Amino acid sequence: MLKHCLIYNFKCYIFNFQITTLINHKDKPKRSDKTLKAIQQVGQAVNLAVGRFVMVGEAIAHENQELKGEMNIACIEAKQAGETIARLTDVAIFDHPESDGQITIFTDKTEVVKAARLLLSSVTKVLVLADRIVIKQIITSRNKVLVTMEQLEKVSSFQEFVQIFSQFGNEMVEFAHLTGDRQNDLKDEKKKAKMAAARAILEKCTMMLLTASKTCLRHPDCESARINKGAVFHRMRLALEQVIEIVTDSRLGGENEQGPVSIYSGIKEFKNKVEGLRENLYLLTKENLRAMLRVVLEHTEDFTDSAYTSHENRERILELSKQAKMELEQLVSAWMYAQSQKKKDITDDLEIAILKMCQCTNELQRELHSAATSVAADLIKYHSDHLVLKALKICGAEGNLDAVAEHSSKLSEQKEQLIEMCHLLRHVSGSEPLEITCLHAENTFHVTGPQIISAAETLTLHPSSKIAKENLDVFCEAWESQLSDMSLLLREISDVFERRRGEKRAYLSLPRPGKHNANLKALKPVRLDSEEQAKLGKLGLELHRLTSRVDSEMEKWDDPENEIARHGHSLSSLAYSMYLFTRGEGLLKTTQDLFDQAEAFAAEGLKLTSALLAFSNQLEDDDKPLLLQEIDKMVPAYQQLQVTAKTPAQGKTATFIKVDTCIHKAKYILDILTQVLPLSCKLLRKHKAGNGYLRAYHPWRENGLHEVAKEGSGLAGRSDSFGIKSLEQHIASLTFLENKQF
Repeated sequence: MLKHCLIYNFKCYIFNFQITTLINHKDKPKRSDKTLKAIQQVGQAVNLAVGRFVMVGEAIAHENQELKGEMNIACIEAKQAGETIARLTDVAIFDHPESDGQITIFTDKTEVVKAARLLLSSVTKVLVLADRIVIKQIITSRNKVLVTMEQLEKVSSFQEFVQIFSQFGNEMVEFAHLTGDRQNDLKDEKKKAKMAAARAILEKCTMMLLTASKTCLRHPDCESARINKGAVFHRMRLALEQVIEIVTDSRLGGENEQGPVSIYSGIKEFKNKVEGLRENLYLLTKENLRAMLRVVLEHTEDFTDSAYTSHENRERILELSKQAKMELEQLVSAWMYAQSQKKKDITDDLEIAILKMCQCTNELQRELHSAATSVAADLIKYHSDHLVLKALKICGAEGNLDAVAEHSSKLSEQKEQLIEMCHLLRHVSGSEPLEITCLHAENTFHVTGPQIISAAETLTLHPSSKIAKENLDVFCEAWESQLSDMSLLLREISDVFERRRGEKRAYLSLPRPGKHNANLKALKPVRLDSEEQAKLGKLGLELHRLTSRVDSEMEKWDDPENEIARHGHSLSSLAYSMYLFTRGEGLLKTTQDLFDQAEAFAAEGLKLTSALLAFSNQLEDDDKPLLLQEIDKMVPAYQQLQVTAKTPAQGKTATFIKVDTCIHKAKYILDILTQVLPLSCKLLRKHKAGNGYLRAYHPWRENGLHEVAKEGSGLAGRSDSFGIKSLEQHIASLTFLENKQF
């Protein structure tokens, strides 16, 4: 059905373009034969598109009897309007040519305009009806899932559970497809981010529900197992309701959504009002302006009161807050004076006051961003070894209740730290979608922490239970995945902030006509449709997996400011944005954005190659060959990617092939990078070429977490963070569950 709706939107675009061309042709009493044929072709094209459009509409009407009457009426109106336009633009109805070879036609376009309006009106009706059908499908699918979930909650035998969960899995797959298409169709980025968050919860909770339910069946008298299972069901129901709120554009009980206010949005609104004084001195009152700044400065207390904000950041934030109050009073003074003089134009003093006020808020925003990202980077790095989770697994398997209680307390402390980190990041997120993602992360840590503790308690009470161990692993994996997502979220927040400061990176710039092909007509940037995104899905996940590996390798570098390390981070960031593009998310919106990104990726890679060559010159002869061998692979790969990105592609198929090729080449380069970076790090340490890097003291490091020995590399090689896993994988394994001992 959504495929039909996409066809509608495509046809609607054709209608708008062709009808606008038809109506806006210049009014001349005489037209050449060539002009009239062109007008006729446009009329025929509109009629042909309408005919196809009506066929799809009628097919949908046949499948949905409750809207059949309304849909058929709208289709009939559209068909009549299309035929009218074709008739009015038919050359045969015009007068015969005069002696000068020109044809005289009526200049009154009233009938054409009337028919065009009827056509657009009827097309809109069909689109609205089709949208209602899609919404109904999603609601019906949600209701089926809720009914099956209720059955799953009450199941008492494992055989019955397998049967019902298989049905539940199929229903979740259907729901995932419907909501995925809807997410791609959403134009509102805020709603799209909310939908992505809700779908991510449902995807992860599906596996949690499987293991939590199995644990309850295996240990029916265990209270902690029941609590663990109940929390999963509750979270899934909330996510299902959130999806319905988004698709129906409503909230339960009719209340308006009031999300928490962020400093980013507060400063943005305040600056808009201040700059609006240039156009209207009476735009608002001085009391309103003071109140707006007061709200912003109250929120800065989240930073100054935080135990994790450095002393330098705290002092600077307080200093800038004080300065902002002073600048506002200067602004109010100049503003009131201009009003008293009944000035129509802005005075020089007021202009200077506006500039100084905006500069002060920009500096405050920059300081807050620095504080939040610094805290986040340190916390993410510090907790990336997952020592507490490992300790809980070990102590739980040993049945050590006291040790599990101790490490559960440490996990609760860690949870509060990460929640505060998300809270600070939300304040400086820089966009509503990222603000929503921060809220989602905050909620995930808030909910998952207690779930891990209840799962650990269950394992401690039943240390020999395989399913209890598997259940704890699943919840720990969700925690690790969310922490990994925070690194990516932090990177996106920094990228958005840099763009807002005017320091736009080339790979994030919007495409400029003629930038790469000066002698060619600028190609219109296009977006991938849902079918193309589905084709790129697997490739995108492979790219994501490689960026995670690169990030994992970069964490091992002693000096993150090393030139090789900086270029490695940049390449990972670029590649991650390309991965988001394959999902229809992130800052890259069109195929041209992706091609610009691919060019920048290649350029950044060549800079890395230069840095590696310079480094190789410092090495002894025995160490050079391996590094030079990898460099030899990288140079032609970057050059080929540059050529591909710059080569123009005409048409839908050619453009998709170019997108696919760019991502394949980026994936190949990252694969090489996963070999080059650890080798370079090893050689750098061997030859002591890197500079030492010491981080400042932070209070959260006194929590005794390092009493547990490190085991492995934690998140190395993870690839499924914040991604929609295939629900079919969860269901496929169920055919083997009946014979599995747990």
